Amino acid sequence: MLTTATMRIRTDFRNNPLLKGLVAVYAVVWIATAIGPVYPTDWLLENILVAVFVPLIVLTYRRFPLSEVSYIAITLFMIGHAVGAHYTYAEVPLGFWAREAFGLSRNHYDRLVHFSFGLLLGYPIREVFLRLVRARGFWAYYFPLDVTLAFSALYEIIEMVVAMVVSPGAGDAYLGTQGDPFDGIRDMAMAFLGSVLCMCAVAVARKMTGKGPHLLAEGGGDDPTGGSSTRF
Repeated sequence: MLTTATMRIRTDFRNNPLLKGLVAVYAVVWIATAIGPVYPTDWLLENILVAVFVPLIVLTYRRFPLSEVSYIAITLFMIGHAVGAHYTYAEVPLGFWAREAFGLSRNHYDRLVHFSFGLLLGYPIREVFLRLVRARGFWAYYFPLDVTLAFSALYEIIEMVVAMVVSPGAGDAYLGTQGDPFDGIRDMAMAFLGSVLCMCAVAVARKMTGKGPHLLAEGGGDDPTGGSSTRF
């Protein structure tokens, strides 16, 4: 049974094969995509935030562990980002295949990853609000939407600054606009849509699994065993 955002989480990495597996899978993917990237300078730029985010996740594990569902979601997103960094988002083969198969106007892999940012990271963001400020009801669903959109906008700003200051020559490959003047806005829209779908899925899952007194989101006491059923 996977631990979820409303369960009491115990730090036990050594005896958790799932977390070990997630670390191993991401490490293999990251190393593989770090070998011979299409544009090395762009790869370095794409991994600046990775160099900050991954150590942050590791260092906060003991004091603020997340649920297994959250770590799975984070790993899936990071894998998608690693692939995009290797090829550059505008040249990922999967995007070219989709363009030909569905008659699309461009390589939409970047849109897919921005969508997955909201879809996959909306849940961990919600978990942070549940645990830190015990957000309830409407706010437990609104705050993740708000923060996802804010982070998406911040990322677009960071992209612009990094492209202009660090490596202007790699700007086009790094930004991956593909000639679209509204690329940044559309990316943010996809992230927001993903987060909306994530919150809808969480609401449906909670409706189906029911609410128990141990749910952190409801302000009840923690079940030291983590509960007997999966609740979101």
